[in-house]
Amino acid sequence: MSGSAKATVLIENERVIVTEYRFGAGDNTGWHRHGHDYIVVPMIDGKVRIESAAGESFADMKVGAPYFRKEGVEHDVISVGEGEFAFIEIELK
Repeated sequence: MSGSAKATVLIENERVIVTEYRFGAGDNTGWHRHGHDYIVVPMIDGKVRIESAAGESFADMKVGAPYFRKEGVEHDVISVGEGEFAFIEIELK
């Protein structure tokens, strides 16, 4: 990934990768494809724009409200809020 959001790997082993992502206004993850199932847990309320081959969508992210996605998702996640936004991503190997 080559986006402007700050990604910090917190845990990486043979079973899981746990990464914290921190965004300022307009920061993004960069285009990437998930090679494993994953769970995202927002740490700060925020709103994101998700760009994918299927088009563009928006999601309101709420602290502690996790969501799950299957492997193969290819997208870029862009923070569209005015303040800081952060989430933890748990990728299952």
